[in-house]
Formats: sequence, structure tokens, C-alpha cells
Amino acid sequence: MTTEWMIKGPEYTNCNCSYACPCQFSWPEPTHGFCEAFVAGLVEEGHCGDVDLAGVKWGMLLHWPGPIAEGNGTQQFIVDESASAEQREAMINIMTGKDTEPFATHFFVFNSTMSEVLDPVFAKIDLEIDIDKRIADISVEGIGTLKGRPIKDDVSGAEHRVRIDLPNGFEYRMAEVGKGECKSDGDIKLDLNNTYGQFCMLHMNGNGVIG
Repeated sequence: MTTEWMIKGPEYTNCNCSYACPCQFSWPEPTHGFCEAFVAGLVEEGHCGDVDLAGVKWGMLLHWPGPIAEGNGTQQFIVDESASAEQREAMINIMTGKDTEPFATHFFVFNSTMSEVLDPVFAKIDLEIDIDKRIADISVEGIGTLKGRPIKDDVSGAEHRVRIDLPNGFEYRMAEVGKGECKSDGDIKLDLNNTYGQFCMLHMNGNGVIG
């Protein structure tokens, strides 16, 4: 039996590619030949079956040894320790692509490329994401930190604003681009600085992006 679900809320991603992440333009080769990322978000509105997900903070650590499409990835899910057992299970089901049409969400796509899914982490998550201002400050206790800021013009020093519009995207319809940095000392090690930062509003269900 399929469980109906929906989530809506801000998401921030920092990956190891340049500001123009090739994935967003369907270019198969990542900037450095491999992909890794730290992702985090907040469910402002949502449910999975009868389980209310409003207020749940979550994250993902991701690593692929080559392009995402070639697979052999490793991922680890993070859910805030304040979430109930039912909320934890529901979020992990969503992030693994359960009860989702094939390839309808980035969660499903990522999970389909994984060779190893590590045990989930339940830890305190402090999270602030402002999509319009391109600012994110996130920390996961015992794991690491994630940060996003606006890109600055090298000449004037003014903030440089760039958006990516994906009418048929499986993660978002519109994303703001910034520069990011992250540090993870968890099972998936990350140490990124001045790389691609993506700010977007997730609004999706088992059939894909809504709106």
C-alpha cells in the first residue's frame, strides 16, 4: 500500500562543483570529476500518511566517486533529534524515495544511484535559511556545519544575484545560487569552501514537484 506524503519548506545544498553546477544544466561531467554534497532543510508544512511533519529539520550527506549517473554513491540521512520516532521513520522513507513515482524527486534519483546507505543520524540540528537573501547557517551536532552566502562581484564587491529556472525540475522550479562552504567530520567526510550553494523551496509529494 502506498502512503501519501507532502513536504514544503526551504532547502540549502552545498556541493563541490563551481557556481554553475553542471547537474543543473544536464551536463554529465562534474567540475572535479566526482560529486559530494551536504544538504539540509526544514519542513514548514508536511505529512506522511497521518504523521505531521511540520517543524522537522533534516539533512543528507552524499558522495559519489564519479558523475552521479554512474552510481556507486554513499549517503547518510540526518533527522533532528527532537523528531518523534514516527517522524524519523517518515522522513527517512521520503528521503529514500519510498512511496514516490520513479525518478519524480531528487530524493528518489539520489537513492537510485547509491551502493551504500549508512545508518541514519539523529542529532541536534540548528538551521536558518533565507532563500531571498542567499544566507544559510546550519550546524549538526557531532557532524559538522554548513554555510551559504551571496556571490560577490570581484570588481565592485556588490552582491551578484543568479537564479536557475527549471520548469520540469525534480527538486525545485526556481533556485537562488550562492557560494557555500561546509565541514563534516562524520562518516562521510567533507571540507568544501567557496563552491556551489543552492537555495530553494521544496514543495513536493510522491508524484514530484508541486507548482
